[in-house]
Amino acid sequence: MTGRARLTASAAVAALAASCSMLPLVDKTTWILQAAFLLALQSTAGVLARRVPLPGPVTVAVQALTGLLLLTVAFAGEQAVAGLLPGPEAFHEFGQLVQEGAEDVGRYAIPAPATAGIRLLLVGGVLVVGLAVDAVAVTYRSAAPAGLPLLALYSVAAGLGQDGRGWLWFLAAASGYLLLLLAEGRERLGQWGRVLSGGRTAPPAPGPTAAGGGRLARVRTGRRIGALALGIALAVPAALPSMQGGLFEPAGRGADPGSGPGGTTSVKPLVALQDSLNQPENRELLRLRSSAENTRDLYLRIVALDRFDGAAWRTTERPLTELPAVLPAPAGLAAGVRTSRVETTLTAAGGYAQNYLPLPYPAEEIRADGRWRYEPEGRVLEGERGQTTKGVRYQVSSLQVEPTAAQLAGAPAPPEEILRAYTQVPSSLPEVVAQTARKVTAGSANAYQQAVMLQDWFSVGGGFQYDTQVASGTGADAVARFLKAKRGFCIHFSFSMAAMARTLGIPARVAVGFMPGTPMADGSVSVGSKDAHAWPELYFEGIGWTRFEPTPSRGTTPDYTVAEPSPGAEPGGGPERLPDRTVVPPAAPRDTDACPPAQKKLGECRSPAAPAAGSGPASGGPSAGTVAGVAVAALAALGLPLLPMLWRRRVRARRLGGPGTAPAAGAPADAPADAVAAEHTLAAWRELTDSAWDYGIPPDDSRSPRGAAARIVSAGALQGAAAESAGRVAAAVEQVLYAPRPVPAPGLAEDVECVRAGLHAAAGRGARLRAVLLPRSTARLLRGFSRLRSLARRRSAAA
Repeated sequence: MTGRARLTASAAVAALAASCSMLPLVDKTTWILQAAFLLALQSTAGVLARRVPLPGPVTVAVQALTGLLLLTVAFAGEQAVAGLLPGPEAFHEFGQLVQEGAEDVGRYAIPAPATAGIRLLLVGGVLVVGLAVDAVAVTYRSAAPAGLPLLALYSVAAGLGQDGRGWLWFLAAASGYLLLLLAEGRERLGQWGRVLSGGRTAPPAPGPTAAGGGRLARVRTGRRIGALALGIALAVPAALPSMQGGLFEPAGRGADPGSGPGGTTSVKPLVALQDSLNQPENRELLRLRSSAENTRDLYLRIVALDRFDGAAWRTTERPLTELPAVLPAPAGLAAGVRTSRVETTLTAAGGYAQNYLPLPYPAEEIRADGRWRYEPEGRVLEGERGQTTKGVRYQVSSLQVEPTAAQLAGAPAPPEEILRAYTQVPSSLPEVVAQTARKVTAGSANAYQQAVMLQDWFSVGGGFQYDTQVASGTGADAVARFLKAKRGFCIHFSFSMAAMARTLGIPARVAVGFMPGTPMADGSVSVGSKDAHAWPELYFEGIGWTRFEPTPSRGTTPDYTVAEPSPGAEPGGGPERLPDRTVVPPAAPRDTDACPPAQKKLGECRSPAAPAAGSGPASGGPSAGTVAGVAVAALAALGLPLLPMLWRRRVRARRLGGPGTAPAAGAPADAPADAVAAEHTLAAWRELTDSAWDYGIPPDDSRSPRGAAARIVSAGALQGAAAESAGRVAAAVEQVLYAPRPVPAPGLAEDVECVRAGLHAAAGRGARLRAVLLPRSTARLLRGFSRLRSLARRRSAAA
């Protein structure tokens, strides 16, 4: 294998090694095999292009085109021309997949299902990073900067990852990068001459062999440096006190189960429903008090999902407005429907950080501190500029709408704009969904009966089972798969009922929030993480958006779906009374150990004692030693970059102290006056040359002092007083070096400072900052350490 081919293979391996850090992000790892195969083909295209040879930009373009063709075949082959060439339809498919993938990333908790959109993001990301690494390291022969795209890939995965094997993925990424550096070094040395290797050989004699041996020694030194750097990178974080909550901290470490960074919980509308329901402990998120006679229907909405694309339900992005003092009347609610005003006071727990404010529906007045914005269509409140529910106490005046079955059955047709916006179903939705909806509602007389039939088919008569361990699912066939498997949790039931209702022409959307919590002995209600829920809302003109409950054994069945028809109602206007399946939460928390296994599976076992919002046992917190260690580590991390600047200032102060202030460096305290004067003059000259070095003019020991000063004046563009000062310092040095008796020269410190000021004024902004923060003359310090080490070696060898 040639050196360039070896370097190409190393670049591909480095990209794949960094990509391994994304394996924990999805539940299936087969995507990495697909990515490896496509990356190998893309790298092969680069090898062939460089062998032609083609110019560097053309080579990169050929590889990019190859990657596009490969992605087209893998993800948009049906829409491509001849299954290979991407056309408008293929690019449209890419756009759809990228959009779905981005939304799936925000919807699912880790590990997410390997949907087509997520796989495209993963595989496409690997190809893009692999192309960048190959272009930088192979095409343009600079392997060191190729670590930046590798670092970006690893950082994204490390910031999202949750497993405890972060060190393993770091080791894989770092090893791939070191392999790339070693391959580049071998390829460069191969251009200089043959690298000698093999068994033990005698010390090389002077000549070409010696040069080869020197190059081999440099290769070995590079390997040792790389191994040492990798070892330090792994050992130092393990030795320093840990700091939780950072970018590379796996989510949930050091926090309660189900908590986010820092121990906070956020029941995200599109992500954490399943995670919340599967938590081993029901963490209290809200505590409320309500004037309602019965809180069994007091659902708290977070958002409404009203956009259905066949693959999933999403929230339509609409402009936000200022929160009005009194909210407008809810859409569709007529005066003849019975309503009652309910006052509710809610307090969010200190560990519950949500961007949306949970509200009873429909709210009329909201009194909440903080920065909240109002979205009128969904009647939701969203925090702005980092505002969350964490520890917020607020009051809500809402309406408890109590329609009758007859009112729902006799509801007129919805307005055209409601039908147009909330009955859309995409063409990709499998036909079996609409067929099942028509079959289940056969014989119904109106939209209300259809809605009740769908609800009861899911909850009672359809043979469905509640199971929180089922994957959330996505894609155009998700609803059809659920209707066949008949196992799932609230997301499956609410999404499927809303989709089926739309196929029947009933406006529908999905609400996400909390079902009624647990009544406590003091009259309050505790809402926990296991109360997270999703339910469908169907629109009936005159009543508005109306809640239904298709999920078995969860929440409460609305009275208007089980009550007898009122007197005088038309026959068939409402459903027959069904067995009451309302799940009433226990009056007090129960011991989890005494909970039957069946109820444990349903997630209805409460923790022994739900703490009040903001209360509970205080966490242990870090010890004083840990805090001190973190402080020392932080100070060291802040101080290390300042060491070169501080060292230069100290050296400058010693050199320019003057004969009357302190002995110069290197001069004994009892030295004669002329020797001290000579040492101060030479110290001033060293400071002058080092100052010029700091501003980009390296010292030239082959020149005389006068010639060196002239070079500094010319290269540093010094004029006037600064140029004259440099000449005076050079003249003083020549007098010390060549005169029979050194004579003290007054004002050398001022002359050196004048030269420094002139160099600073003539330099650019970047050169000024580097001269102050990273002075080049600190290289003398490194040379001093090298001399001390060599001296120590000679002494140890002599001993």
